[in-house]
Amino acid sequence: MSAVVAPRAGCDRRVPPSTLSVLARDLLGLVLPVACGGCGLPDVPWCDGCDALLAGPPWRCEERAGRLDTLGGAAPFPVWTLTDNLGPARAAVVAWKDGGRLYLTSHLARALTAAAWEVRPVLGPGPVLLVAVPSAAAARRRRGAWVVDDLARGVARALAPTRRDVLRVPALRRRGRARDQVGLGVRDRGRNLEGRVVATRRGRRTLPGATVLLLDDVLTTGASLAASAAAVRAAGGRVAGALTLASTPAPGTSSVAGADSSGSSGARVRRSGVDWVAGASRG
Repeated sequence: MSAVVAPRAGCDRRVPPSTLSVLARDLLGLVLPVACGGCGLPDVPWCDGCDALLAGPPWRCEERAGRLDTLGGAAPFPVWTLTDNLGPARAAVVAWKDGGRLYLTSHLARALTAAAWEVRPVLGPGPVLLVAVPSAAAARRRRGAWVVDDLARGVARALAPTRRDVLRVPALRRRGRARDQVGLGVRDRGRNLEGRVVATRRGRRTLPGATVLLLDDVLTTGASLAASAAAVRAAGGRVAGALTLASTPAPGTSSVAGADSSGSSGARVRRSGVDWVAGASRG
C-alpha cells in the first residue's frame, strides 16, 4: 500500500485563474501572433492609440456623399462620423469586417456609444430606433455575421442603463441579388441598391411613425444610407440622421480628422453637445 503524502501546510499548488489566462494568451501568441487590429502594434489586440482615433466628438460629414442629394425629393439628413477612413481606422474596419477580427466589435461599439449619446438630443423627443444598414447576404455568409447589426446591438446594450429611449431594431434587409458595395463606383453603387433595401417583417411593425438613427461602418458615396432611408420612409418612418465609424474623404481633398479650422469641410462648431461642421448643416 502506497503512503498518502499530505500537502505541507501553507503550500497551495493551485494556479490562479488569472495566471492561467496569461499563460494561455502567451501560448496562443506563439502560434498566432497578436497585433492591434488598426496599426499592427504587436502583443495587443487593440491599442490605446487606435482607440484614441475614435474617441473624439462626432462631426458632420454628409457633404462628402453625393448620393445623399438624390433622395427622391426628401431633405438630406445629417450624418455624423468619428474619423476619416484612412490609415489605422480603415485597417481596423477591414480587419473587423473581412479579416475575421470580430472581437473588435466591442471596441468599435464603445466609440459609437459615446457618439450616439452626444447626438441623441438633436434627434428630437420620443424613442429612437437604431437601425443598421443591411449588408448583402453573400457578405454576411462570408463574414459569419451581420457585423453592423452586431455593432448596433452593442451600442444599444451600452446605452440601455441610462438611455432606454434608444432601441436597436433589425428593421431592414436586402432583397434580390444585390452585390456587395465594395469596389463599385458612385453610379454603380446607386444602381446596385436601387429598390433592393426593404423593411423586414419586424420593421414593418415598428417603423411606422418611428424616428430612426441609421448606423453604418463607413460613409463612402452615401448610396447605402440613401437606399436605407428610402426603405424607412416607405415603411412610414422618419430618418433623423445617421452615424458611421468613418467617412471617406473626396478625392483631392484633405482629411478632416485632426485638421485645423481651414480643413476642406469647414470649421467645427460646438452646438448642443455635438461637433457640427460649419456650412454643412442641411436642415
